[in-house]
Amino acid sequence: MPANIPAVVFIGGGPRTAGVLERIAANRSELFTGPLDIHVVEPYVPGSGRIWRYDQHPGLLLNSTAADVTMFTDGSVECLGPAVPGPGLAEWAAGVVDGSITDVPDFPQLLWEQLRQLNRASFPTRQLQSQYLEWFFRRTAKSLGRSVTVHRTMAVDVTALEGGGHAVELANGRTLRADILVNALGHTDSRPDAASAAWSGFARRHGGFHAAPGYTTDVDYSPIAPGQDVIVSGMGLAFVDLLVLLTEGRGGRFEETSDGGLEYVASGREPRLWAGSRRGVPYHSKISATLRGEAPGPLRFFTAAAVEALLERHGELDFRRDLWPLIAKEAGYGYYRELLTGSPARAAMDWDEFAARYAALDWYSARREELVAAAVPDSALHLDLERLDRPLEGRRFTDRQDVQDAVAGYIEHDLALRDSPDHPETLALFLALLHVYMEVGRVVPLERLNARSQQAVHGWWHGFFSFVDSGPPPHRLRQMLALHRAGLLQFLGPNLEISTDEADGTFRASSPQFPGTLAATAFIEARLPGTSVARSLNPALESLHRSGLGTEQQLLTADGIHSTGKLLVTSRHQLVDAQGQPQATVFAVGPGTSGWGAGAFARPGTNAAPFRENDALARIILSVARGLTAEPSAALSTAPAVVGKN
Repeated sequence: MPANIPAVVFIGGGPRTAGVLERIAANRSELFTGPLDIHVVEPYVPGSGRIWRYDQHPGLLLNSTAADVTMFTDGSVECLGPAVPGPGLAEWAAGVVDGSITDVPDFPQLLWEQLRQLNRASFPTRQLQSQYLEWFFRRTAKSLGRSVTVHRTMAVDVTALEGGGHAVELANGRTLRADILVNALGHTDSRPDAASAAWSGFARRHGGFHAAPGYTTDVDYSPIAPGQDVIVSGMGLAFVDLLVLLTEGRGGRFEETSDGGLEYVASGREPRLWAGSRRGVPYHSKISATLRGEAPGPLRFFTAAAVEALLERHGELDFRRDLWPLIAKEAGYGYYRELLTGSPARAAMDWDEFAARYAALDWYSARREELVAAAVPDSALHLDLERLDRPLEGRRFTDRQDVQDAVAGYIEHDLALRDSPDHPETLALFLALLHVYMEVGRVVPLERLNARSQQAVHGWWHGFFSFVDSGPPPHRLRQMLALHRAGLLQFLGPNLEISTDEADGTFRASSPQFPGTLAATAFIEARLPGTSVARSLNPALESLHRSGLGTEQQLLTADGIHSTGKLLVTSRHQLVDAQGQPQATVFAVGPGTSGWGAGAFARPGTNAAPFRENDALARIILSVARGLTAEPSAALSTAPAVVGKN
């Protein structure tokens, strides 16, 4: 291979890498027409990677409908590169079934049944999603000609080379030379923090069971015995997956009853789960209603101009003081627009009058509350974002049964609002928050947020958005209720606290909002591992941190230095080394970085943040490659691109 061909190495070959490669292919004709030597290092199947791999329980689902998943950049995406439309998941499945899409493997019969039954409103299995992602990767790699080589192994070490470039050592003994290096590992594992490590040690000493935060499908739950009481901390998506694995995954099944309800038929192998969390309730259901009122338009209040005005006024931004009131006002505008125009029988004011008066008022003002009260007589329909975030806050429970009734009632109410055609205003709120979430990374300069606010964005704001907008399919909540009625799922309430008792070797679960504790010898932390470069179990990340090529993001807060655990990058996705210097040819992207952390795929037609990021990074990579060939370094002209290439 000619010595002046730039070698680009991607560590990680999941959907994020596939998306960047697609953008490289789309932008090549404009920015760099020369040859590239692209290497993708991925131990799992490229495209799906570890998280979306086929080898998962067939009952695990996406929390998005097939119509809401695409890997393709469409005309809504505001980027410099050309849009290259293609089929989303729903269209791809239809194309496979009718034979118009042929570049697919010989699927097993179960997958063919899923393909035939899929419609735009279906919640696909992760197994099916894996095949769409892998097809997208193959298609993209083919569009890049013979440029792409896949290495089905792990990267275990990264070192800088004299004269430029980096050596990437692989677990199979080979070494790649990278003129341009891209870390796109996605979600990775970390060593447990101090609290989780202490709980694991406690369980080992006393012969109990503890599962630290991890990817549910990769955790071994076999030590948990049938009928055993298990404390579960966390009621988000990891909790939903846990329910699948410990119920249907152990041979149970759900059956429709004659009155349209749902009943769980136990296998006898299930444990009894006691679940609690900070909020004490599960994530909100996805929404089945359709909008009836005036169609959503562009954002009115959370705009680039509004953010720029705040920057001119304050110099730096505070999330709670500056951004959240605009987000709340935007969410309220979308919610009340649908309520007043789509359900006028519930309104006492014309929308045009309401909108004109609403625009002039602050969200946190008595006049705004008075306006809503005048326009919407039913106070149960008033949007209270604080109550939405903490639905059981301040409530005192008399006993454990009181908690059961409250949480089960909350789930039933959530389904009544979101899984029926009668409350499309919940969909309007969903869409408004989604639009804002996609826009935040575009209009808010991350470096202009104070440290407290950067914590809030990656912590509270992401958590609130996920709670409201990224919940499970509605049938999962109906299944929770069926398991509750079967006595296999009980609720522990909000503000869950965990302690241990050395005397009897049990974990203790309690809540400050009701008396009493629950003792059990098994405890599961049902959430993803916290991002931590310093504690990373991924050898490539550990190598970057150890060598100083990469470092964790550090924020100076009122309480001192706070590490976010994320890999520090610039706004151009350049990796920042331990001396604080951006590296011109080393990049990182994805949830483990200090950027906005957009996902890998998105809804069509939403100007999705991951597609904007992918395009920007692809153009930077191509520009760097062009510079390398224009002024080749001594090292580039003498070193081979691959040592022991497979």
